[in-house]
Amino acid sequence: MEGNELLITTETGDGAVSIRIIAEERGEPTIFQLDEWEAFEHGEARIQLLEGCFYEYEVLGDYLLRPSPAVVPSRINPSMGRLTPHVYVGTLTIEVLRLADNASCGELRVEIRSKKASYRTDYRLMLEGITEHCTDLLFYYNAPVTHPFAPDYLTDPKTLYQRFAFVNAVLTSRGFEIAFQKIIRNPITKWQGEAAERDIRNAGRPDRNTVVQLKKRGNRMVLPDHHILKKQLASVPARIMVGSKTDSVDTAENRFVKHALEVFAGFVSHIKSIAPERSRFGHEAGVLENHLNQMLSAPLFKEVGKPVRLALNGPGLVRKEGYKQILRVWLMFDLAARLVWRGGDDVYHAGKKDVAVLYEYWLFFELLDVVKSVFAIEPTHIGNLVKPTKNGLGLQLKQGRHLPISGVFDAGSRKLNVEFSFNRSFSGQNDYPQAGSWTTGMRPDFTLSIWPAGVSQAQAETEELIVHIHFDAKYKVESVAGVFGEDETALGQIQTDHNRDDLLKMHSYKDAIRRTAGAYVLYPGADGKVYKRKGFHELIPGLGAFAIRPAKTDNGREELKRFLLDVVAHFQNRASQREKVAFRSFDIYNSRSSADMRELLPEAFGKNRDLIPDDTFVLVGYYKNDLHLNWIRKHNLYNFRTGARSGSLSLGIAEVNARYLLLHGPAQTQSGMLFKLHNRAPRLFSRQDLIQKEYPDPSRELYLVYTTDPEVEPEFTGMRWDVTRLPGYRANRASGLPFSVTLTELMKVLVK
Repeated sequence: MEGNELLITTETGDGAVSIRIIAEERGEPTIFQLDEWEAFEHGEARIQLLEGCFYEYEVLGDYLLRPSPAVVPSRINPSMGRLTPHVYVGTLTIEVLRLADNASCGELRVEIRSKKASYRTDYRLMLEGITEHCTDLLFYYNAPVTHPFAPDYLTDPKTLYQRFAFVNAVLTSRGFEIAFQKIIRNPITKWQGEAAERDIRNAGRPDRNTVVQLKKRGNRMVLPDHHILKKQLASVPARIMVGSKTDSVDTAENRFVKHALEVFAGFVSHIKSIAPERSRFGHEAGVLENHLNQMLSAPLFKEVGKPVRLALNGPGLVRKEGYKQILRVWLMFDLAARLVWRGGDDVYHAGKKDVAVLYEYWLFFELLDVVKSVFAIEPTHIGNLVKPTKNGLGLQLKQGRHLPISGVFDAGSRKLNVEFSFNRSFSGQNDYPQAGSWTTGMRPDFTLSIWPAGVSQAQAETEELIVHIHFDAKYKVESVAGVFGEDETALGQIQTDHNRDDLLKMHSYKDAIRRTAGAYVLYPGADGKVYKRKGFHELIPGLGAFAIRPAKTDNGREELKRFLLDVVAHFQNRASQREKVAFRSFDIYNSRSSADMRELLPEAFGKNRDLIPDDTFVLVGYYKNDLHLNWIRKHNLYNFRTGARSGSLSLGIAEVNARYLLLHGPAQTQSGMLFKLHNRAPRLFSRQDLIQKEYPDPSRELYLVYTTDPEVEPEFTGMRWDVTRLPGYRANRASGLPFSVTLTELMKVLVK
C-alpha cells in the first residue's frame, strides 16, 4: 500500500491511538505500508516514510508525540506537528505521551526508507564486504589468533547490534547459500563397515575372517560325508558374522558443517533472547534463526553426529567446493562475533540504518585494495586497523579519526612514497609553506598523497614536491549528471539541489587544500559512468566522478584503477607541466617579496606576456665616447669584451636572456638611453668582423655582440635612471665594467 496520506493505529498502555500522517509534497507516493511478512523478513517497521521528505501529523485524542529532531510539534496544538526525517534512514521510534501528564504510554515505529531502491541490497553487500576485509586483516594482526570450539558471544550490550549486523551479513550472503546447497547436493561421504550374522549357506565370498570363524565359531553342525570341506573340517558353524560396507555421510567435514550451523543458530538465538522487545535486530534475529533452523533440518544432518574435535586443516574442508566456503564463513563468523567497531554506531546506532555512512566505510576497503594493487605495495601500519580491546578485537575505522596507510612504490625510473588516508584533516591555521588549507579546515573522506621517496612528508610539503588527490563518498548521488552538468540547462537544474553542494565541495578541496592535484566524487550510480575534467593539458589537476557500487562483480573499481595507473605514468614524466608548476610555485613563494614597484611599465600581454619585472633582465653597458655611441646607433649593435682579461662580460642566465640594454658614458651618473635587445642571446664577433662593420679601433680578438633597437615601449619614454645606485655598479675606474640587473632593480633607481 502506498500514497500521500495514511491513518495509523498503534497500541499503547491506554488502548489504541490513531495518528494521521500527510505528505507535504503531492505527487509521487512517499508513504508506504508493508504487509506483516515483508516487514518481518527485512526487520523493518510496517509504516515507511521517504528520507528527505516532510510530513504533517495529527494525533487523535488526548495524546501527543515526544519532540525530537525528527518530531517538531506545533506551538498552537501540541497534538499536531511535522515529521522531518531529513537524511535519517532506518527505524525511527517515537514515544506516544498522554496529553494530561506527558507520561509515556506507548510508541510508534516508523521506517525511514532510503530514496535509492537498492539500499537494502547495498546495505547487506557492504556489511558483508567489510566483514570479509576484516577477516583478511587477521593475517596482518601480529598477536596469536585462535578459533575456539564454541565462540564466546556474551558480548557488551552496547556493541551487540553492530556485532550481529556483521554476522547477519555473512550468514545471509548469496555465497553462503550457494555453498550450503553444494554440500546438500554433493556431500563428502565415506565407506563404513558393518557386521551382520548370516546363515552359513548365505555367507557369500569367503575372506580371512570367514576362514577363522569356520574353525573356531560355536553352534556348529556336522558336514555330510560328500561335502567338499569334509576332509578339512568335520563341522562348521550354523551362522557366522559377515562384514559389509555402506556409504555414510557421517564424516568429519559434515560434522563440522552441522556444528557450524548449530553455533550460528545458538548465537542468533542468544541475540534474539536478549534483544530489546520489538527492536529492529530482535526481528532480524528471528528471521535469521528461522533460516538457520531450516538448514539444520536438511535430511543430510539426521545421520551426522557431533564432532569430537575441529580439524580445520582437513583436505575436504580446505579444497572441496562448498565446504571451503563454509570454512571461510566460520572464520569470518568467529571474527565478526568478537569484533568491536565503534564506527558502527554511525551506521546503525539506535535502530537507524545509515547506508550513506556505511558506503563511506565500505569504500575505504575498496580503495585500499585498489591502492595496494596499483602501487604494488604492502602498506605499512595496515596491521593497526585491528587492535585488541578489552571486549575482543577493535576495528579502528571511525569517522573523524585520521587513519593513514603508507608504503613505497618503485615505478622503475622513480621511487615514490604513497599514503592513503581516511578522514585526514587539513588545518586552516597553518601558514604557507606548511601543509593545510588556505582558508578554513577541511577533511576529505579519502586522500591519496604521493611524493618522492627519501624525502620526509614535511619537507615534501614545504618544497612543493607532494601531491594530494581527494575522494569524497556520495551515496545519494544517482548519476554523473547530477553533480557535473554538461550544459547550461543541466547546470540550472542543479542550482537548488544538494548535489550542487557536492560539486562546490570538490572545487573547495582542489582550490583550498595546498598541493591538491585533483578532487573526485565516488558514487554508487547504476549508470557506471566516469567523468573526468582536466585542469589544463594533463591528467591532473582535475575534477571528476567515479561510479563505485556495492556488487560482487563489476563494481566499477577497474575504472578507478585505470585512472590511478595513469597517475603513476604521469608521475614518471619528470618533464610534466605539473612538475614545472610545482617548481615555479616553490620558487615564487619560497621567500617573501620585499619589492613594491608601482612605476609605469608596459602591460604583460601579447609579445610582452613574459614581461615579469623580477624575471626581466637589463644589461648595463658603457660607451667610451661620442664616436662609439654614434657607431652603436648607426649599426644597432653593441659589443662587450670577451675572454679572460678584465672588463669582459661574464655570461649567465641574466646576460644571455637580457631583454633591454641601458647605456651610460664617461662621467655620466644618470641615463635615459634604453634599448631593446633583439634575438636576446649575443653573437660572437671577431676583430675582423667589427672592422668590416666600421667599428673604431677594436683592441680584442673576440667580442660578444647584441642587436639593439632604439624603439622601446612608450611607457619608458622620458624616463632616466641613476646608474650609480644600481647593484653591481662600481665607481671610479671600474665604472665602465658591464653588469646586469632585473627590471625591478632598475625601476627602483628611477629619477623622478
